Formats: sequence, C-alpha cells, structure tokens
Amino acid sequence: MGTRTTAETTAEPEMAKERAGRVGFVQVAISLQTVATFFQAATAGLLLTSVHGELLHGVGARVMYGASMLYVLAAILAWRPGGGSPRPVLYATGFLVLASAQVLLGIARVASLHVPLGVLMFGLSVLALAREYFTRPAGRGGRVSR
Repeated sequence: MGTRTTAETTAEPEMAKERAGRVGFVQVAISLQTVATFFQAATAGLLLTSVHGELLHGVGARVMYGASMLYVLAAILAWRPGGGSPRPVLYATGFLVLASAQVLLGIARVASLHVPLGVLMFGLSVLALAREYFTRPAGRGGRVSR
C-alpha cells in the first residue's frame, strides 16, 4: 500500500458521484425483465377475455425469456470484468431457471403451477430491481446500501 496524492483522494468522490448517477447495463436488463414479467401478468388476464390474449402472452413470453438471458449476461459482465459481486449472477441464473420452468409449464398448460410461479417470478424480479436501484457501488469490493 503506497501513499496517495492529494489529486487521487479528491478525484475518488467525483468518480463515485459519476458512477452513482449512471444507469448501468444490469439496471437496464433487470428493468426490462421486470416490465416484461408484469406484461405477462396483464396478458394472462387477457387470455380470459380476448381472442388476442394468447398471441400477446406468447410474444411476451419470448420477450421475458430473452430479458432473463440478457440479465444473466449483464450480471456476468458486471461481475467478471467489472469486479462486482457474483451474487447477481446467481440471482439472474436462478431467475432464468424459473423462467425455463415457467415456459415448460405454460406449454404443458399446467395453469395450477404456471400462475403461482408467475406471481413468484414477478415478486422476485421486483425485489432484484429494488436491490439494484437502491444500492450503490462501493468500489471493486461490493455494494453498500444508501
């Protein structure tokens, strides 16, 4: 550990402010996933009332699954080269596993499991979104809440 110059110590708070004000790839990915999951809940209701509900729900399923894969990619990119925590990678991977099960249950038309799993997934996505937006970077070592 060497000594720090005055320029290095005064530049760190400025860099932290700049990082805190930016919306990162992980935040965009988790936001897209959450919106897509909410869209799925809305179109599930349309399945009962509209002839277009099934088409919208099917398209939304593909978007939500793609958003889940994007979240995994963003979490990996934030973890490895960015030096962040590996925990979001586990969250994103777990969500992708749940999304895969959700797709299989939807194709098999097992609504008794498909609907509660969808509610669980939306809740988990909102929690991950809140965690991502209400924590700030603490440098390369992890995250610190505000």
